[in-house]
Amino acid sequence: MSQADLGLIGLAVMGQNLVLNMDDHGFTVAVYNRTVSKVDDFVNGPAKGTKIIGTHTVEEFVASLKRPRRVMLLVKAGDPVDKFIEMVLPHLEAGDIIIDGGNSNFHDTDRRCKYVESKGLLYIGTGVSGGEEGARRGPSIMPGGSSAAWPHVKDIFQAVSAKVEDGSPCCDWVGQGAAGHFVKMVHNGIEYGDMQLICEAYSLMQAAGMAPAEMSEVLADWNKGELDSYLIEITRDILAKQDDETGKAMVDVILDTAGQKGTGKWTGITALDLGQPLTLIGEAVFARCLSAIKDQRVNASKVLAGPKVDAAAVCGDKAAFVEDIRKALYASKIVSYAQGYQLMQAAAEEYGWDLNYGEIAMMWRGGCIIRSQFLGRIKEAFDAQGDLVNLLLNPYFSEAVQNAQASWRRTVQKAVEMGVSVPAFGSALAYYDGYRSERLPANLLQAQRDYFGAHTYERLDKPRGEFFHTNWTGTGGSTTASTYNA
Repeated sequence: MSQADLGLIGLAVMGQNLVLNMDDHGFTVAVYNRTVSKVDDFVNGPAKGTKIIGTHTVEEFVASLKRPRRVMLLVKAGDPVDKFIEMVLPHLEAGDIIIDGGNSNFHDTDRRCKYVESKGLLYIGTGVSGGEEGARRGPSIMPGGSSAAWPHVKDIFQAVSAKVEDGSPCCDWVGQGAAGHFVKMVHNGIEYGDMQLICEAYSLMQAAGMAPAEMSEVLADWNKGELDSYLIEITRDILAKQDDETGKAMVDVILDTAGQKGTGKWTGITALDLGQPLTLIGEAVFARCLSAIKDQRVNASKVLAGPKVDAAAVCGDKAAFVEDIRKALYASKIVSYAQGYQLMQAAAEEYGWDLNYGEIAMMWRGGCIIRSQFLGRIKEAFDAQGDLVNLLLNPYFSEAVQNAQASWRRTVQKAVEMGVSVPAFGSALAYYDGYRSERLPANLLQAQRDYFGAHTYERLDKPRGEFFHTNWTGTGGSTTASTYNA
């Protein structure tokens, strides 16, 4: 007898926690896993005493679902998603819904959405952010895909999602096709940027001679103001933690090589594809790549010398230096989000999505890894100016950056003097200086391109769209290459 409101395939930690969350909110969920023993372990373990239905075959799983059947996949991104789609499709009927809740590449989601719709079914690709705890207590959920599917999952998704102060759910319909997974990808890219900025602040305080416990106190103070966020909060806790084996600060016994699962890389690649200057997130990804070549760095440290300076003298008054770092972190964070939103705006134009940028900020306001007080300011900015092209042009953010600018520049300058690598701080400042420049040196670059490749250029004293070529050597002739893409 059909009785489950939704079926979920994939009983890793995220899947189990999301199912338990749904059960807490009164929804009956059927579960299936390719390794069937995991179903029994779950139903007889964490799910014991709940209404969760364990199934052992795809046929039994599908038969347990109410119509329209809602099948959610929480499996590893890539081929496993395609394989499970093919596994369940023969057992579904027109109007049934397949939901991919994993970290899928948005290009894959676009392809799958079209494929599933061609079979008469509906498809949702949804970002789910918040990690294991978020899945259990309330994640941020970013669904997109077949718009006709949204009414059939809205109550479930919004019930189990995180809530902001006024009770609003951190979940709303993002848009057609791959819009949901695209927004989740940008979320993850911004997460890379936020984490790298905090790590650079840590590195600077370390250079100033501060111990982790002292830094923890600093971050506890920062978390009471405009930097209030989940990542600052957990970093505060990390820096305060001691290792039971050595008695040292836990952070000091962890190897300095960072892992990644690919979403930050996808964000950078997409920015290049769309011609968007996503410099800070790109540097955050490359910083992880640099960290991974640990053996080379150890060898290089014995060969390549840095500046011989008195770090204490460079930093000066420690309290003032820490305040400069705080302001530099906030200004750089604004740039990171400005770049992320520019990327979403470019994608919306390219793919025909109607994205609600203020609501996206609210979806990230709770449950997810980048949740912060800051996101409320982004919502206010887009509510006040729906056609805002860059967050830096909003009065609140432009004033905030202006107020932080002297500290930001001092922080980057002192990092350079001490030889401390701050690629995210530095790239954020370089972007800011480039974005506010009426004239950049690209005129020279375009002359170079025309010189060696006859790529043409536009002139300041002629209308945009008219292209010119100079015979720079006197022997090059008048033949030109095709016009360029700005």
